[in-house]
Amino acid sequence: MVETINAAVAMINVLESWGIDHIYGIPGGSFNSTMDALYQEKNSINFIQVRHEEVGALAAAADAKLTGKIGVAFGSAGPGATHLINGLYDAKMDHVPVLALLGQVASDSMNYNSFQELNENPMFADVSVYNRTVMTPESLPHVVDEAIKTAYNYNGVAVVTIPVDFGTKEIPAHNSSTAENHRKGLVMPNYHDLKKAMPLINAAEKPLLYIGQGCRNAWPEIKAFSEHFSMPVVSAVLGKGIVPDAYENFLGFAARVATKPANEALVETDLIVFVGSDFPFAANFFNPSAKFIQVDTDSTKLGRRHKTDVAILGDAKESLKRMVELGESRPFDRWLKANQKNKVNWVSWLRSFENQEDKPLRVEPVFKEIRRIADKEAIFVTDVGNTTIHAIRLLEMNGKQKFTTSGWFATMGNGIPGGIAAQLSYPDRQVFTLSGDGAFAMVMQDIITQVKYKLPIINIVFSNESFGFIEAEQEDSEQKKFGVSLEGADFGKVGEALGAQGFTITDYTQLEPAFTAAKKSERPVVIDIKIRNTRPLPVEALVLDPETFSEEEIDAFKKQYEVHDLPILKELLKS
Repeated sequence: MVETINAAVAMINVLESWGIDHIYGIPGGSFNSTMDALYQEKNSINFIQVRHEEVGALAAAADAKLTGKIGVAFGSAGPGATHLINGLYDAKMDHVPVLALLGQVASDSMNYNSFQELNENPMFADVSVYNRTVMTPESLPHVVDEAIKTAYNYNGVAVVTIPVDFGTKEIPAHNSSTAENHRKGLVMPNYHDLKKAMPLINAAEKPLLYIGQGCRNAWPEIKAFSEHFSMPVVSAVLGKGIVPDAYENFLGFAARVATKPANEALVETDLIVFVGSDFPFAANFFNPSAKFIQVDTDSTKLGRRHKTDVAILGDAKESLKRMVELGESRPFDRWLKANQKNKVNWVSWLRSFENQEDKPLRVEPVFKEIRRIADKEAIFVTDVGNTTIHAIRLLEMNGKQKFTTSGWFATMGNGIPGGIAAQLSYPDRQVFTLSGDGAFAMVMQDIITQVKYKLPIINIVFSNESFGFIEAEQEDSEQKKFGVSLEGADFGKVGEALGAQGFTITDYTQLEPAFTAAKKSERPVVIDIKIRNTRPLPVEALVLDPETFSEEEIDAFKKQYEVHDLPILKELLKS
């Protein structure tokens, strides 16, 4: 007699074999057979009941960003499935593996215009690297195994649609998982390509290293490269935390979510070594005449963002290491010294505001408190908009801490879901979420999820009653500010109503006790901080260069943004 197993249980066993230990979703009729299998396997895989499927999908994407392991979310047929799409696009755009399981009506009801029936494959075609509807109960575990492999292989989203009746069937019991056979190898750089890069480095007078998330875990190699070739380092935002922020050669980040030293260096540089990144704004912020050495494991990205003089297909870590071995060292020079000084001035300027007791509050005192209570291995999940700008400038990460956000898709509302993912994946580490009031309001119902699963996340809300990032865009385009003002609310009390510990901060003196209490709390915390609605210094459009702007324009700019003791890089290069 052939041994059998329930098809849905066999599928869950495949998930277990790939090291998946939790899955997000909301039950629905078309997913009930899988829910029963999750119940049977509850000691191996935790079902995390979110309050909106979008939160589950965003959390799954954050799992993948923070751990490198595939994240998993599900939605029932129709609305449950469609709610996933935002989080899945976040995963697609930031190139991380996520599996989405979609419920479907029973196979004998498909194509009969059944209740909640939706032709789901076309909807998910663009977002996915794998998109299949299971055709037989016997193939269910196999299809899910193929989906996971494909998601890992292409660092993307795999979608599997499951007719609900298939999960109730008995199928022959055999191992459908190929997890034990899965391998990921390094793409080794070609020696001749590396050699071609050396003359460009030797000839450069103002070289710069630009890193992206492809350089994760390569901090020793980045440091060695920077110091061997006397190059300052700039990072993509998703690379925040790879290099300790206090490192003297690290200038920060480029474009609008950026720092002054980084943007200025990218304009002046004559050589960019571009490693593990696909920075989409290069045409706007990189010196177009600079020589360009690009390193990536994906050949489709080589030459995409800038005229590329040397393309190196290879692992970032290995490529940096080998270039140091091949190349002659460059002496510490005026270029590196000026950039280091520019960074010192920048940090001093940021810190100059952290003890100011303005009302409404400035953001700098808030980040002073975050730094004070943050553990050495804390995890920060930052929502998008002005909050991201403040976070990349004012969080001083040490290289052991983790950071993530919604990078390319830049979707509002990723903070709370990402915090849930971070605390589930790293239960022994301290987790912060940082959100504006607009983003927080989109997903604040899932503070209940943090409460339900006893996740002691510190959720910080920066309330300025505005979509501040968009307000600045309207200002730059000289249009009337419209649709950006927000109705205020007491999110501290909202947090309390949802079961968290809540604080609403309107005065500087309230910060220290609230953050001290948050650090000690064993349950979720919501700290709503009423901040002034002022634009962060627009380092993408500085009005400080006397060769470009009049004295009156510069004075007005300095007054508006309280700029002091911030000479531009051109001046530092002359000194």
